Amino acid sequence: MQITPSKKEAFIYDLIRKAAEKLHTDAFVIGGTVRDYILNRPLKDIDIVTSSDGIALANATAALFSPSPNVSVFKNFGTAQFVVQLANDEKMEVEFVGARRESYDPASRKPAVIPGTIEDDQKRRDFTINTLALNLCAGEPYEIVDPFNGLKAIEDRIIRTPLEPNITFSDDPLRMLRAIRFAAQLHFEIENETFEAIKANAQRITIVSKERIADELNKILMSSKPSIGFDLLYKSGILKIIFPQMVALVGAEYVDGKGHKDNFYHTLQVIDNVAATSNDLWLRWAAVLHDIAKPNTKRFEEGTGWTFHGHEVVGGRMVPKIFAQLKLPQNEKMQFVKKLVELHLRPISLSKEDITDAAIRRLLYDAGEDIDDLLLLCKADITSKNQQKVKRYIQNFELVAERCIEVEQKDQLRNWQPPITGEIIMETFGIPPSKNVGIIKDAIRNAILDGIITSDKESALLFMMQEAKMLGLKPV
Repeated sequence: MQITPSKKEAFIYDLIRKAAEKLHTDAFVIGGTVRDYILNRPLKDIDIVTSSDGIALANATAALFSPSPNVSVFKNFGTAQFVVQLANDEKMEVEFVGARRESYDPASRKPAVIPGTIEDDQKRRDFTINTLALNLCAGEPYEIVDPFNGLKAIEDRIIRTPLEPNITFSDDPLRMLRAIRFAAQLHFEIENETFEAIKANAQRITIVSKERIADELNKILMSSKPSIGFDLLYKSGILKIIFPQMVALVGAEYVDGKGHKDNFYHTLQVIDNVAATSNDLWLRWAAVLHDIAKPNTKRFEEGTGWTFHGHEVVGGRMVPKIFAQLKLPQNEKMQFVKKLVELHLRPISLSKEDITDAAIRRLLYDAGEDIDDLLLLCKADITSKNQQKVKRYIQNFELVAERCIEVEQKDQLRNWQPPITGEIIMETFGIPPSKNVGIIKDAIRNAILDGIITSDKESALLFMMQEAKMLGLKPV
Protein backbone atom coordinates (compact mmCIF):
# COMPACT_ATOMS: atom_id res chain seq x y z
CA MET A 1 0.00 0.00 0.00
CA GLN A 2 1.17 3.52 -0.82
CA ILE A 3 0.39 6.86 0.82
CA THR A 4 0.07 10.18 -1.03
CA PRO A 5 0.08 12.99 1.55
CA SER A 6 -1.72 16.32 1.18
CA LYS A 7 0.16 19.29 -0.24
CA LYS A 8 0.87 20.79 3.19
CA GLU A 9 2.23 17.49 4.53
CA ALA A 10 4.20 16.81 1.33
CA PHE A 11 5.86 20.22 1.75
CA ILE A 12 6.94 19.34 5.32
CA TYR A 13 8.10 15.86 4.27
CA ASP A 14 10.16 17.28 1.41
CA LEU A 15 12.09 19.52 3.81
CA ILE A 16 12.62 16.62 6.23
CA ARG A 17 13.96 14.50 3.35
CA LYS A 18 16.35 17.28 2.27
CA ALA A 19 17.59 17.67 5.85
CA ALA A 20 18.09 13.88 6.17
CA GLU A 21 20.06 13.75 2.92
CA LYS A 22 22.23 16.64 4.10
CA LEU A 23 22.98 14.68 7.31
CA HIS A 24 23.45 11.41 5.37
CA THR A 25 20.73 9.70 7.36
CA ASP A 26 17.18 8.44 6.93
CA ALA A 27 13.77 9.65 8.09
CA PHE A 28 10.50 7.81 8.61
CA VAL A 29 6.99 8.98 9.46
CA ILE A 30 5.88 6.47 12.07
CA GLY A 31 3.13 5.36 14.41
CA GLY A 32 -0.23 7.04 14.82
CA THR A 33 0.41 9.45 11.95
CA VAL A 34 0.47 6.57 9.44
CA ARG A 35 -2.45 4.83 11.14
CA ASP A 36 -4.55 7.98 10.85
CA TYR A 37 -3.67 8.37 7.15
CA ILE A 38 -5.14 4.96 6.51
CA LEU A 39 -8.24 5.61 8.64
CA ASN A 40 -8.75 9.05 7.06
CA ARG A 41 -8.59 10.70 10.46
CA PRO A 42 -7.37 14.32 10.67
CA LEU A 43 -3.67 14.63 11.53
CA LYS A 44 -2.89 16.53 14.72
CA ASP A 45 0.86 15.96 14.65
CA ILE A 46 3.61 14.15 12.77
CA ASP A 47 6.07 11.74 14.41
CA ILE A 48 9.47 11.28 12.72
CA VAL A 49 12.06 8.64 13.61
CA THR A 50 15.58 8.42 12.26
CA SER A 51 18.30 5.81 12.74
CA SER A 52 20.71 8.59 13.77
CA ASP A 53 20.25 11.72 15.93
CA GLY A 54 16.63 12.94 16.12
CA ILE A 55 17.58 16.29 17.65
CA ALA A 56 20.09 17.00 14.88
CA LEU A 57 17.48 16.14 12.24
CA ALA A 58 14.93 18.45 13.91
CA ASN A 59 17.38 21.36 13.90
CA ALA A 60 18.45 20.73 10.30
CA THR A 61 14.81 20.56 9.16
CA ALA A 62 13.77 23.70 11.06
CA ALA A 63 16.61 25.63 9.37
CA LEU A 64 15.03 24.95 5.96
CA PHE A 65 11.74 26.66 6.87
CA SER A 66 11.30 30.39 6.33
CA PRO A 67 10.89 31.69 8.92
CA SER A 68 12.51 28.94 10.97
CA PRO A 69 10.33 27.64 13.81
CA ASN A 70 11.69 27.45 17.35
CA VAL A 71 12.90 23.96 18.18
CA SER A 72 12.10 22.58 21.65
CA VAL A 73 14.72 20.03 22.72
CA PHE A 74 14.22 17.37 25.39
CA LYS A 75 17.70 15.90 25.84
CA ASN A 76 16.65 13.44 28.55
CA PHE A 77 14.30 11.78 26.06
CA GLY A 78 16.41 12.36 22.96
CA THR A 79 13.52 14.15 21.28
CA ALA A 80 12.92 17.54 19.68
CA GLN A 81 9.85 19.19 18.25
CA PHE A 82 8.66 22.32 16.53
CA VAL A 83 5.36 23.75 15.32
CA VAL A 84 4.90 24.63 11.65
CA GLN A 85 2.57 27.50 10.84
CA LEU A 86 0.47 26.53 7.83
CA ALA A 87 -2.10 28.43 5.76
CA ASN A 88 -5.46 29.43 7.28
CA ASP A 89 -3.88 29.65 10.75
CA GLU A 90 -3.41 25.88 10.82
CA LYS A 91 -0.54 24.52 12.86
CA MET A 92 1.22 21.16 12.73
CA GLU A 93 3.48 19.84 15.47
CA VAL A 94 6.40 17.76 14.21
CA GLU A 95 8.36 15.61 16.67
CA PHE A 96 11.70 13.91 15.99
CA VAL A 97 13.38 11.05 17.82
CA GLY A 98 16.26 8.70 17.19
CA ALA A 99 15.37 5.02 16.72
CA ARG A 100 15.87 3.10 19.95
CA ARG A 101 15.65 -0.15 21.82
CA GLU A 102 14.19 -0.36 25.31
CA SER A 103 14.50 -2.54 28.38
CA TYR A 104 12.37 -2.28 31.52
CA ASP A 105 12.81 -2.62 35.26
CA PRO A 106 9.77 -4.46 36.74
CA ALA A 107 9.31 -1.71 39.36
CA SER A 108 9.00 1.08 36.80
CA ARG A 109 7.42 1.85 33.43
CA LYS A 110 10.36 4.09 32.51
CA PRO A 111 12.63 2.16 30.16
CA ALA A 112 16.41 2.08 29.81
CA VAL A 113 16.97 3.33 26.28
CA ILE A 114 19.81 2.63 23.86
CA PRO A 115 20.12 3.54 20.16
CA GLY A 116 18.62 1.02 17.78
CA THR A 117 17.48 0.43 14.21
CA ILE A 118 14.16 1.40 12.63
CA GLU A 119 13.14 -2.25 13.03
CA ASP A 120 13.96 -2.04 16.77
CA ASP A 121 11.86 1.11 17.04
CA GLN A 122 8.86 -0.51 15.37
CA LYS A 123 9.21 -3.58 17.58
CA ARG A 124 9.08 -1.50 20.80
CA ARG A 125 5.75 0.14 19.90
CA ASP A 126 2.55 -0.72 21.72
CA PHE A 127 0.22 -2.09 19.02
CA THR A 128 0.62 -3.35 15.48
CA ILE A 129 -1.62 -0.54 14.19
CA ASN A 130 1.05 1.89 15.49
CA THR A 131 4.11 0.13 14.02
CA LEU A 132 3.59 1.34 10.45
CA ALA A 133 6.22 3.63 8.89
CA LEU A 134 6.75 5.69 5.72
CA ASN A 135 10.28 6.01 4.34
CA LEU A 136 10.57 9.70 3.38
CA CYS A 137 13.87 9.15 1.59
CA ALA A 138 12.42 6.61 -0.86
CA GLY A 139 10.33 9.11 -2.83
CA GLU A 140 6.60 9.57 -3.40
CA PRO A 141 4.14 7.95 -3.22
CA TYR A 142 5.45 6.56 0.05
CA GLU A 143 5.56 2.82 0.56
CA ILE A 144 4.38 1.59 3.96
CA VAL A 145 6.94 -0.38 5.95
CA ASP A 146 4.81 -2.97 7.78
CA PRO A 147 6.81 -5.70 9.58
CA PHE A 148 3.99 -6.65 12.01
CA ASN A 149 0.96 -6.76 9.69
CA GLY A 150 -0.43 -3.51 11.01
CA LEU A 151 -2.34 -2.92 7.78
CA LYS A 152 -4.19 -6.22 8.25
CA ALA A 153 -4.98 -5.27 11.86
CA ILE A 154 -6.48 -1.98 10.66
CA GLU A 155 -8.45 -3.78 7.96
CA ASP A 156 -9.76 -6.27 10.55
CA ARG A 157 -10.27 -3.47 13.13
CA ILE A 158 -8.21 -5.41 15.68
CA ILE A 159 -5.89 -4.18 18.42
CA ARG A 160 -3.00 -6.55 19.14
CA THR A 161 0.58 -6.14 20.34
CA PRO A 162 3.59 -6.64 18.04
CA LEU A 163 5.33 -8.80 20.68
CA GLU A 164 4.05 -11.20 23.35
CA PRO A 165 1.29 -9.16 25.08
CA ASN A 166 2.17 -10.15 28.65
CA ILE A 167 5.65 -8.69 28.12
CA THR A 168 4.24 -5.58 26.43
CA PHE A 169 1.85 -4.80 29.29
CA SER A 170 4.16 -5.84 32.11
CA ASP A 171 6.89 -3.57 30.69
CA ASP A 172 4.59 -0.55 30.39
CA PRO A 173 1.16 -0.99 32.03
CA LEU A 174 -0.08 2.32 30.61
CA ARG A 175 -0.39 0.44 27.32
CA MET A 176 -3.35 -1.45 28.80
CA LEU A 177 -5.27 1.80 29.12
CA ARG A 178 -4.12 2.87 25.66
CA ALA A 179 -5.49 -0.39 24.18
CA ILE A 180 -8.85 0.29 25.77
CA ARG A 181 -8.76 3.93 24.72
CA PHE A 182 -8.03 2.99 21.08
CA ALA A 183 -10.88 0.48 21.19
CA ALA A 184 -13.20 3.28 22.32
CA GLN A 185 -11.88 5.93 19.92
CA LEU A 186 -11.61 3.74 16.81
CA HIS A 187 -14.39 1.24 17.61
CA PHE A 188 -11.83 -1.59 17.20
CA GLU A 189 -11.91 -4.95 18.98
CA ILE A 190 -9.09 -5.98 21.32
CA GLU A 191 -7.76 -9.38 20.24
CA ASN A 192 -8.64 -12.13 22.77
CA GLU A 193 -5.04 -13.01 23.65
CA THR A 194 -4.22 -9.32 24.08
CA PHE A 195 -7.26 -8.72 26.32
CA GLU A 196 -6.49 -11.78 28.43
CA ALA A 197 -3.00 -10.33 28.97
CA ILE A 198 -4.58 -7.03 30.10
CA LYS A 199 -6.68 -8.94 32.64
CA ALA A 200 -3.63 -10.90 33.81
CA ASN A 201 -1.56 -7.73 34.26
CA ALA A 202 -4.29 -5.42 35.58
CA GLN A 203 -2.63 -5.00 38.97
CA ARG A 204 0.45 -3.55 37.25
CA ILE A 205 -1.57 -0.37 36.61
CA THR A 206 -0.67 0.69 40.16
CA ILE A 207 2.84 1.70 39.04
CA VAL A 208 1.41 4.22 36.56
CA SER A 209 1.00 7.79 37.83
CA LYS A 210 -2.55 8.90 38.54
CA GLU A 211 -2.06 11.88 36.25
CA ARG A 212 -1.36 9.60 33.27
CA ILE A 213 -4.33 7.41 34.18
CA ALA A 214 -6.58 10.50 34.37
CA ASP A 215 -5.36 11.60 30.95
CA GLU A 216 -6.38 8.26 29.43
CA LEU A 217 -9.74 8.28 31.24
CA ASN A 218 -10.45 11.73 29.82
CA LYS A 219 -9.59 10.52 26.31
CA ILE A 220 -11.92 7.54 26.74
CA LEU A 221 -14.65 9.90 27.95
CA MET A 222 -14.15 12.14 24.93
CA SER A 223 -14.62 9.28 22.45
CA SER A 224 -17.86 9.12 20.47
CA LYS A 225 -19.13 6.18 22.54
CA PRO A 226 -17.37 6.20 25.95
CA SER A 227 -19.32 3.15 27.18
CA ILE A 228 -17.06 0.93 25.05
CA GLY A 229 -14.01 2.00 27.03
CA PHE A 230 -15.63 1.89 30.47
CA ASP A 231 -17.11 -1.54 29.84
CA LEU A 232 -13.65 -2.83 28.85
CA LEU A 233 -12.09 -1.17 31.90
CA TYR A 234 -14.61 -3.01 34.07
CA LYS A 235 -14.26 -6.39 32.35
CA SER A 236 -10.45 -6.18 32.45
CA GLY A 237 -10.40 -5.60 36.22
CA ILE A 238 -8.61 -2.24 35.85
CA LEU A 239 -11.62 -0.11 36.80
CA LYS A 240 -11.90 -1.78 40.21
CA ILE A 241 -8.29 -0.78 40.91
CA ILE A 242 -8.38 2.82 39.69
CA PHE A 243 -12.03 3.77 40.34
CA PRO A 244 -13.70 1.31 42.76
CA GLN A 245 -16.66 3.62 43.45
CA MET A 246 -17.83 3.14 39.87
CA VAL A 247 -17.54 -0.64 40.06
CA ALA A 248 -19.74 -0.55 43.18
CA LEU A 249 -22.60 0.43 40.84
CA VAL A 250 -22.47 -2.96 39.08
CA GLY A 251 -25.32 -5.43 39.44
CA ALA A 252 -28.94 -5.56 40.54
CA GLU A 253 -30.20 -6.98 43.83
CA TYR A 254 -33.58 -8.66 44.27
CA VAL A 255 -35.76 -8.98 47.39
CA ASP A 256 -39.24 -10.53 47.21
CA GLY A 257 -38.98 -10.46 43.45
CA LYS A 258 -38.33 -6.72 43.36
CA GLY A 259 -35.10 -5.53 41.82
CA HIS A 260 -33.51 -2.31 40.61
CA LYS A 261 -31.69 -1.51 37.39
CA ASP A 262 -27.97 -2.20 37.08
CA ASN A 263 -26.72 1.28 37.88
CA PHE A 264 -23.34 0.70 36.21
CA TYR A 265 -24.79 -0.03 32.79
CA HIS A 266 -27.43 2.66 33.30
CA THR A 267 -24.57 5.11 33.93
CA LEU A 268 -22.82 3.98 30.74
CA GLN A 269 -26.02 4.66 28.79
CA VAL A 270 -26.30 8.13 30.33
CA ILE A 271 -22.67 8.89 29.41
CA ASP A 272 -23.32 7.83 25.81
CA ASN A 273 -26.50 9.92 25.71
CA VAL A 274 -24.57 12.99 26.86
CA ALA A 275 -21.72 12.25 24.44
CA ALA A 276 -24.22 12.22 21.56
CA THR A 277 -25.19 15.83 22.30
CA SER A 278 -22.18 17.53 23.92
CA ASN A 279 -18.39 17.57 23.67
CA ASP A 280 -18.00 19.05 27.15
CA LEU A 281 -15.62 16.78 29.10
CA TRP A 282 -16.93 17.95 32.48
CA LEU A 283 -20.56 17.41 31.55
CA ARG A 284 -19.51 13.87 30.65
CA TRP A 285 -17.87 13.54 34.08
CA ALA A 286 -21.16 14.69 35.63
CA ALA A 287 -22.82 11.81 33.76
CA VAL A 288 -20.20 9.39 35.16
CA LEU A 289 -20.84 10.56 38.72
CA HIS A 290 -24.54 11.42 38.74
CA ASP A 291 -25.54 8.16 40.50
CA ILE A 292 -22.21 7.42 42.19
CA ALA A 293 -23.79 7.42 45.68
CA LYS A 294 -26.54 4.91 44.91
CA PRO A 295 -24.63 2.00 46.50
CA ASN A 296 -24.23 4.10 49.68
CA THR A 297 -27.92 5.03 49.86
CA LYS A 298 -29.56 1.80 48.66
CA ARG A 299 -32.34 0.55 50.96
CA PHE A 300 -35.18 -1.92 50.58
CA GLU A 301 -38.47 -0.62 51.96
CA GLU A 302 -41.44 -2.91 52.46
CA GLY A 303 -44.28 -2.00 50.12
CA THR A 304 -42.05 0.35 48.11
CA GLY A 305 -39.07 -1.65 46.95
CA TRP A 306 -35.56 -0.33 46.43
CA THR A 307 -34.88 3.32 47.25
CA PHE A 308 -31.86 5.58 46.92
CA HIS A 309 -33.03 8.54 48.99
CA GLY A 310 -30.60 11.45 49.04
CA HIS A 311 -28.15 9.88 46.61
CA GLU A 312 -27.80 13.22 44.79
CA VAL A 313 -26.74 14.99 48.02
CA VAL A 314 -24.36 12.21 49.10
CA GLY A 315 -23.04 12.02 45.54
CA GLY A 316 -22.30 15.74 45.54
CA ARG A 317 -20.22 15.30 48.69
CA MET A 318 -18.31 12.44 47.04
CA VAL A 319 -17.29 14.47 43.96
CA PRO A 320 -14.35 16.41 45.54
CA LYS A 321 -12.91 13.21 47.05
CA ILE A 322 -13.17 11.33 43.75
CA PHE A 323 -11.61 14.21 41.82
CA ALA A 324 -8.73 14.25 44.31
CA GLN A 325 -8.38 10.46 44.11
CA LEU A 326 -8.25 10.54 40.29
CA LYS A 327 -6.01 13.64 40.17
CA LEU A 328 -8.68 15.62 38.34
CA PRO A 329 -8.66 19.41 38.81
CA GLN A 330 -9.82 20.84 42.12
CA ASN A 331 -11.26 23.99 40.59
CA GLU A 332 -14.42 25.40 39.02
CA LYS A 333 -14.66 22.28 36.81
CA MET A 334 -15.05 20.13 39.90
CA GLN A 335 -17.60 22.58 41.34
CA PHE A 336 -19.57 22.37 38.08
CA VAL A 337 -19.68 18.57 38.27
CA LYS A 338 -20.62 18.69 41.96
CA LYS A 339 -23.48 21.09 41.26
CA LEU A 340 -24.91 18.96 38.45
CA VAL A 341 -24.72 15.79 40.56
CA GLU A 342 -26.58 17.56 43.38
CA LEU A 343 -29.27 18.96 41.07
CA HIS A 344 -29.71 16.14 38.57
CA LEU A 345 -33.02 14.91 40.06
CA ARG A 346 -34.69 18.32 40.28
CA PRO A 347 -36.06 18.70 36.73
CA ILE A 348 -37.35 15.11 36.69
CA SER A 349 -39.03 15.52 40.08
CA LEU A 350 -40.74 18.70 38.85
CA SER A 351 -42.20 16.77 35.92
CA LYS A 352 -44.10 14.56 38.37
CA GLU A 353 -46.07 17.41 39.98
CA ASP A 354 -47.79 20.66 39.13
CA ILE A 355 -45.03 22.82 37.72
CA THR A 356 -45.33 26.10 39.60
CA ASP A 357 -43.46 29.28 38.72
CA ALA A 358 -41.92 29.24 42.21
CA ALA A 359 -40.43 25.76 41.70
CA ILE A 360 -39.03 26.76 38.30
CA ARG A 361 -37.59 29.99 39.76
CA ARG A 362 -35.76 28.01 42.44
CA LEU A 363 -34.36 25.60 39.86
CA LEU A 364 -33.16 28.48 37.67
CA TYR A 365 -31.66 30.27 40.67
CA ASP A 366 -29.83 27.18 41.94
CA ALA A 367 -28.57 26.11 38.50
CA GLY A 368 -27.62 29.61 37.29
CA GLU A 369 -25.57 29.59 34.08
CA ASP A 370 -25.45 25.78 34.16
CA ILE A 371 -29.19 25.27 33.63
CA ASP A 372 -28.79 24.17 29.99
CA ASP A 373 -26.15 21.58 30.90
CA LEU A 374 -28.31 20.38 33.81
CA LEU A 375 -31.31 19.89 31.54
CA LEU A 376 -29.15 18.03 29.02
CA LEU A 377 -27.89 15.69 31.76
CA CYS A 378 -31.39 15.11 33.08
CA LYS A 379 -32.75 14.22 29.65
CA ALA A 380 -29.81 11.84 29.15
CA ASP A 381 -30.71 10.23 32.49
CA ILE A 382 -34.05 9.01 31.13
CA THR A 383 -33.29 5.38 30.26
CA SER A 384 -35.42 2.23 30.29
CA LYS A 385 -35.92 -0.93 28.27
CA ASN A 386 -39.59 0.11 28.14
CA GLN A 387 -39.66 2.58 25.25
CA GLN A 388 -43.20 3.73 26.06
CA LYS A 389 -42.01 4.67 29.53
CA VAL A 390 -39.04 6.58 28.07
CA LYS A 391 -41.35 8.42 25.67
CA ARG A 392 -43.71 9.43 28.51
CA TYR A 393 -40.83 10.62 30.73
CA ILE A 394 -39.29 12.65 27.93
CA GLN A 395 -42.63 14.31 27.15
CA ASN A 396 -42.97 15.31 30.84
CA PHE A 397 -39.39 16.48 30.90
CA GLU A 398 -39.94 18.63 27.81
CA LEU A 399 -42.75 20.41 29.66
CA VAL A 400 -40.28 21.33 32.42
CA ALA A 401 -37.73 22.53 29.88
CA GLU A 402 -40.36 24.71 28.18
CA ARG A 403 -41.46 26.18 31.52
CA CYS A 404 -37.82 26.98 32.33
CA ILE A 405 -37.58 28.98 29.10
CA GLU A 406 -40.86 30.82 29.85
CA VAL A 407 -39.96 31.75 33.43
CA GLU A 408 -36.39 32.66 32.49
CA GLN A 409 -37.61 35.02 29.77
CA LYS A 410 -40.09 36.59 32.17
CA ASP A 411 -37.98 36.86 35.34
CA GLN A 412 -34.38 36.86 33.99
CA LEU A 413 -33.21 34.65 36.86
CA ARG A 414 -30.09 33.21 35.26
CA ASN A 415 -27.20 34.39 37.46
CA TRP A 416 -29.71 36.55 39.34
CA GLN A 417 -28.82 37.76 42.82
CA PRO A 418 -31.26 39.26 45.37
CA PRO A 419 -31.20 43.09 45.32
CA ILE A 420 -30.47 43.34 49.08
CA THR A 421 -26.96 42.39 50.18
CA GLY A 422 -25.67 41.59 53.63
CA GLU A 423 -23.83 44.93 53.63
CA ILE A 424 -27.11 46.83 53.11
CA ILE A 425 -28.75 44.93 55.98
CA MET A 426 -25.83 45.56 58.38
CA GLU A 427 -25.64 49.25 57.46
CA THR A 428 -29.41 49.78 57.74
CA PHE A 429 -29.69 48.26 61.22
CA GLY A 430 -26.20 48.97 62.53
CA ILE A 431 -25.41 45.30 63.21
CA PRO A 432 -22.26 43.24 62.64
CA PRO A 433 -22.11 40.01 60.59
CA SER A 434 -24.50 37.68 62.41
CA LYS A 435 -27.21 35.03 62.16
CA ASN A 436 -29.88 37.70 61.78
CA VAL A 437 -28.24 39.03 58.61
CA GLY A 438 -28.50 35.55 57.05
CA ILE A 439 -32.11 35.13 58.19
CA ILE A 440 -33.16 38.39 56.53
CA LYS A 441 -31.22 37.64 53.31
CA ASP A 442 -32.77 34.17 53.03
CA ALA A 443 -36.25 35.53 53.70
CA ILE A 444 -35.93 38.16 50.94
CA ARG A 445 -34.58 35.63 48.45
CA ASN A 446 -37.32 33.09 49.23
CA ALA A 447 -40.05 35.74 49.03
CA ILE A 448 -38.89 36.74 45.55
CA LEU A 449 -38.50 33.14 44.34
CA ASP A 450 -41.93 32.21 45.72
CA GLY A 451 -43.53 35.21 44.00
CA ILE A 452 -44.57 36.89 47.27
CA ILE A 453 -42.77 40.08 46.26
CA THR A 454 -41.28 41.32 43.00
CA SER A 455 -37.53 41.38 42.44
CA ASP A 456 -37.10 45.18 42.39
CA LYS A 457 -35.09 46.84 45.16
CA GLU A 458 -37.97 48.91 46.53
CA SER A 459 -40.15 45.85 47.20
CA ALA A 460 -37.19 44.04 48.73
CA LEU A 461 -36.42 46.97 51.07
CA LEU A 462 -40.01 47.04 52.35
CA PHE A 463 -39.92 43.30 52.96
CA MET A 464 -36.54 43.66 54.72
CA MET A 465 -38.08 46.16 57.16
CA GLN A 466 -40.92 43.76 57.97
CA GLU A 467 -38.58 40.85 58.60
CA ALA A 468 -36.23 42.98 60.71
CA LYS A 469 -39.12 44.19 62.86
CA MET A 470 -40.07 40.55 63.65
CA LEU A 471 -36.48 40.01 64.77
CA GLY A 472 -36.60 43.09 67.01
CA LEU A 473 -34.26 45.14 64.82
CA LYS A 474 -34.66 48.87 64.17
CA PRO A 475 -33.02 51.01 61.53
CA VAL A 476 -30.27 53.33 62.77
